[in-house]
Amino acid sequence: MKEYYDLRASEYDEWWHAATRERPGWANELDEAMAVVAALPPARTLDVACGTGYLTERLRGDVVGLDQSARMLGEARTRLPQTTFVRGDALALPFPDGAFGRVFTSYFYCHLLEEERARFLGEARRVAPELVVLGSRQGEGEERDRWEERRLSDGSTWPVFKRVFAPDALALELGGDVLHAGRWFVCVRA
Repeated sequence: MKEYYDLRASEYDEWWHAATRERPGWANELDEAMAVVAALPPARTLDVACGTGYLTERLRGDVVGLDQSARMLGEARTRLPQTTFVRGDALALPFPDGAFGRVFTSYFYCHLLEEERARFLGEARRVAPELVVLGSRQGEGEERDRWEERRLSDGSTWPVFKRVFAPDALALELGGDVLHAGRWFVCVRA
């Protein structure tokens, strides 16, 4: 998985906008979801699996981005040169207890298997009292858990685990409240 995201770094942001061709209403809802993120009160925030910083730049307060991919972090540092970025493992966060007011993550929690989800939630709750998760909403008749084959622009293909969420089920799982529940995105704060 680390190699996949290193290779995907230079083309990662294209995904946020390419989906408009296949998903009606995507662009408007993307704007809505980004507004939800931008409306979170300022806090010392750890953006876990921050990738290229696409969402990191919308978070307010003292923000630290963490990712396992050196190339993703390179893209993020170019986008946000004044932000602190750390290379590290989201399942063993390299920060002391209570170091942050919030952990934010987008499109990371959806790639975790059950055991990894439990480890991540333990780590997130260890370093911050609040957790905000943004991910894909489960569509009608769509399988919740699945393996997908992802193709990069170099032609290589990669198996990626993907989980999509029913808003109320994710809120129950995290012990929180739904901040956004659109056709394509769901955001929960716990």
